[in-house]
Amino acid sequence: MRLMQHKREAFWFYRYLSNFYDKLVNPLFWTARMRDKSLDIADWANGDQLRVVDVGSGTGFTTQGIVKRVPAKNIICLDQSPQQMERAMVKPDLEDCRFRLGDAENLPFADDTFDRYVSAGSIEYWPNPQRGIDEAYRVIKEGGQALMIGPIEPANPVSKFIANLWMLFPPENDYHLYFQTAGFTDVNWTYIRPHWQENERYGIAIVGTKPAPGKPTGYGERKAAAAAVVEADPKGGWLGRNLLLTSRVLVGSTAGFLFIPMALLAHVTAPIRGVEGEVEPLNREQKAVLIGIGAIATYFLVRAILRKR
Repeated sequence: MRLMQHKREAFWFYRYLSNFYDKLVNPLFWTARMRDKSLDIADWANGDQLRVVDVGSGTGFTTQGIVKRVPAKNIICLDQSPQQMERAMVKPDLEDCRFRLGDAENLPFADDTFDRYVSAGSIEYWPNPQRGIDEAYRVIKEGGQALMIGPIEPANPVSKFIANLWMLFPPENDYHLYFQTAGFTDVNWTYIRPHWQENERYGIAIVGTKPAPGKPTGYGERKAAAAAVVEADPKGGWLGRNLLLTSRVLVGSTAGFLFIPMALLAHVTAPIRGVEGEVEPLNREQKAVLIGIGAIATYFLVRAILRKR
């Protein structure tokens, strides 16, 4: 299992990432254009009558796209990070949403509660993705839709290594298998990418319809199997567990943060590389990071030149 594909590790990771998530991360990896394209593959007709749950809602960026289609009072935002949720709660367009702390793999809702389920950028941290998709099926009504948005495992060997060290980047076929196993029908999907990314299959938005009320077939067996895996996981001593947690967070966070300068450099070099797409301008914080990268690179370049003399 990847370093950040754990609930505790993700909790601590976002405790600090939430401070600049909307300034550095979303504008690079999960843009408004990508969000709208993803949401558009679901059916939002009669939006004023739809009840929606946004699972792994984080700072509310995806929810801000949903409220353009459904009244905020009809939306419940669920996340395990209170720090992320606090950022969302102060956004004016989300003030009528309801917020609840919870676990994507054990949703605190009754069967057949919602008309739409949305989850964006959350599956990467799920220890058992099938369990999370089963829960999506369970909590929506017959005829309701579940929309899952997430990254696809990179093809580039270096990016693939860093991604798999960090967290879960499912192969595309796994998304289809999750939905098929849960029992969704009328499955549709589209690919998404930021403008600087050459790979058209950078991420996926996949939606399915619940054909019958109740839980998915095999729900109880898969839930029991998942619980058995957790129970069999060696607990170890207090010190050992916390050292493991700390090391995972530190190494996983380092691997994750490597993506930010890599993406910024890819952003500014996209025109040179001939990557097509509508350019999304850099904000002040991103420019500051780029200047910092340039300053560090210049320092080491000058130092290397002076040493040769």
